[in-house]
Amino acid sequence: MSKWNFGDVWETVAEVQPDAPALVLGSHTRTWREFDQRADNVGRWLLGADVAEQDKVALYLYNCPEYLEASSAAYKVGLVPINTNYRYADDELVYLWENADVVAVVFHGVFVERIEGIRDRLSGVRSWLWVDDGTATCPPWAVPFEEAAETTGQVGPDGHRRVRAPWGRSPDDLHMLYTGGTTGMPKGVMWRQDDLFARLNGGGFRRYPPEGSVDDVRAELEAHGPGMTLLPACPLMHGTGAFTAMECLNEGGRVVLLTGRQFDPVELLDTVERERVNCTVIVGDAFAKPILTALDAEPGRWDLSSLVGVISSGVMWSEETKQGLLRHHAGMLLIDAFGSSEAVGLGTSVSSGTKAAKTAQFTLGPDVRVVDDEGNDVVAGSGTIGVLALGGRIPVGYYKDETKSRATFKVIGGTRYSVPGDYAEVREDGSIHLLGRGSVCINTGGEKVYPEEVEEVVKTVDGVVDAVVVGIPDDRFGEAVIAVVQLAPDIAGDTVPAEAVIDHVKGRLAGYKAPRRVRFVETIGRSPSGKVDYGRHRGETAEWLGVTLD
Repeated sequence: MSKWNFGDVWETVAEVQPDAPALVLGSHTRTWREFDQRADNVGRWLLGADVAEQDKVALYLYNCPEYLEASSAAYKVGLVPINTNYRYADDELVYLWENADVVAVVFHGVFVERIEGIRDRLSGVRSWLWVDDGTATCPPWAVPFEEAAETTGQVGPDGHRRVRAPWGRSPDDLHMLYTGGTTGMPKGVMWRQDDLFARLNGGGFRRYPPEGSVDDVRAELEAHGPGMTLLPACPLMHGTGAFTAMECLNEGGRVVLLTGRQFDPVELLDTVERERVNCTVIVGDAFAKPILTALDAEPGRWDLSSLVGVISSGVMWSEETKQGLLRHHAGMLLIDAFGSSEAVGLGTSVSSGTKAAKTAQFTLGPDVRVVDDEGNDVVAGSGTIGVLALGGRIPVGYYKDETKSRATFKVIGGTRYSVPGDYAEVREDGSIHLLGRGSVCINTGGEKVYPEEVEEVVKTVDGVVDAVVVGIPDDRFGEAVIAVVQLAPDIAGDTVPAEAVIDHVKGRLAGYKAPRRVRFVETIGRSPSGKVDYGRHRGETAEWLGVTLD
């Protein structure tokens, strides 16, 4: 039986290749030795702050090396890092940190003012580590991260002293990922580190034996050298960015981070060329379309030959965009990695220079079933709609929420599965056609309409940048399908009439799935992970239509 712990794995990588680069931000590079030593020192500082086994440490940070250093420090001393959405307002932050039982917070200086406004509501937080981003001085109630990271303490014969908590480390130590989903308050998904490592294993360029150990990590690195160079363009605070970065480090690779806090496709392409990036991680068309626009505007400007793969997760991206990107670099793979915080590895869709996969067409991952309401497998080609269920290595449950845990982590035929609520059809060839989450399903005239399916078609209309589909109460149909559409900045007025959007959908999908009205907005306002606040759009659309919601 495997016994993976991220703290053990990353220490092993640092021992084998101490001078290899681990983290890059702009012109600054941290070697694996520096990364490891700084994490040891921060871990030692946390132990000095009177933490207990599996206490929670919140990471209130934009993408930066300190995010991964603080995560590593937590793993080393048996603590649990807690991702924090930097877009949250006061009440959301208080809820998150109280729900997670956070005792320490690592934060960027830009958040000093917001934290000062809620500190008196956070009686459980005892320690604060301030990361300098040039926006504010360190407040008197916090300690500079650099002070903790550079305090080496007693130096051993290897140049620094390994940190160890009295309670040690365990494969049962948790990694927690708070997810807001499309509805409801954030929920803390609890992964055993051993299970999460197993799920991520092989997601990059190399794979360790499923029942292996750090000896296999050592042997692989000694035989083949450092791993890939990864550029997560999406936030580390969400699963897509965090999990891919963790897998890159598991493989002894190098994580390259963008310096800008707003996505800039030119910065991404410049960085890919400069750092010879092998793989970049994005979130659907919100990232891919601006990249394609930049490439189309200046074809040949960037050398993309090092780029082997582009991974997207969190929201589907269109076949047309994939085809456009492949025109600029046919040698790379474009990968839709479909999953969720509760279910890593539900399915993949891979496009290459010879073929761009159709939007929402996926191949099931290992341990995945599509089941009906009775728990029976959906027959391929039957047209029956089922729900995706992932078995094998899955989370323990939601933190402090047994009711929601039972609703998502179900026993089917004697086996425990993660069932986040993603609906799909199974085509005759065994591939799956994703329909979306049942929580936002629209019932119109007795027919079920899954918004994500319609959204992906709307987004293929020329001039449309993004779209959301909501159901609004309707006297005749129960609910009416309404599309909320964001046009490209250079599209003005009625260049894209509502009728064109509606007719386009009717030409691709059943008529009842087509929107009855189209509302144009300046921005859809997706989160950095690609998620949409369906409740807000539904409320604003109802107001636009003069309809009262229940």
